[in-house]
Amino acid sequence: MTHDISYPPLNTPKPVAEDVWIVDAAPIEAGGLPLPIRMTVLRLASGDLLLHSPVPHHPGLQRALEALGRIGHLVAPSIGHWMFLAGWQAACPNAITWAVPGLEDRRPVRRAGIRIDGELGNTPPRAWAGAIDTVLVAGPVFREVCLFHRPSGTLVLTDLVVNLEADLLPPGPRALARLLGIVAPDGRAPLYLRLLLSLNRAEAARAAQRLVDLAPDRVVFAHGQWFARDATSELRRALAWLLGQEASAERPLGQSRPGITPWIAGAVLASAVAALAYARRRR
Repeated sequence: MTHDISYPPLNTPKPVAEDVWIVDAAPIEAGGLPLPIRMTVLRLASGDLLLHSPVPHHPGLQRALEALGRIGHLVAPSIGHWMFLAGWQAACPNAITWAVPGLEDRRPVRRAGIRIDGELGNTPPRAWAGAIDTVLVAGPVFREVCLFHRPSGTLVLTDLVVNLEADLLPPGPRALARLLGIVAPDGRAPLYLRLLLSLNRAEAARAAQRLVDLAPDRVVFAHGQWFARDATSELRRALAWLLGQEASAERPLGQSRPGITPWIAGAVLASAVAALAYARRRR
């Protein structure tokens, strides 16, 4: 798979604020769509590092991180963001692994031998208190714990916002990304996640409002071009579908999702419902 959709240099910590770094890695493929992936690194007051949504482990990357601090915490912040934990757990056996609620009960996680030491909800662990706030966004099957690093004003997400650059994608995946509503500058949650969260809309909307009320200076997420400027307004736009502000916050339809017909959107919705039913059977 081409690395052209990623953000070099790869597998190296890049500072974005005091005590905050990002690590971009080679893309993965998800349902025919190439996705750039990103880990966020936060340094706590103790000097320990927190690795949010770890990318694949590489010895050179570990050495570069250990030059910044001891790797003390590994975070699997959503149902889908645990795939690379095993390598980091093997390399950093003393690190505490935190996960979104319910992750350790999933069959693939158990088969992979992933150790979960604690679950994250709307109250942060005591070791993080005062420095990091946590917000749980939940729907059927899908859960994501969002982290807000108070000292730097950095909000860290995974899939709640996906913002892929269209000109970096091949034609087929570009069309799929537009259909899912995850193309920059209008990225937001993919269509299937919007459907799932809509089934728990009241609670998810309250969580989304909490995120906006944090007024972050920047919003970093796992896939695509993160919000380095006008972060709070961009976050409000990206979550408008959940906050009930869609009509006022969206750009004109023709600018963000050209060529999408109702029957295609209906097919995607039907596929998402089928996926939900299948996931429930597999739990």
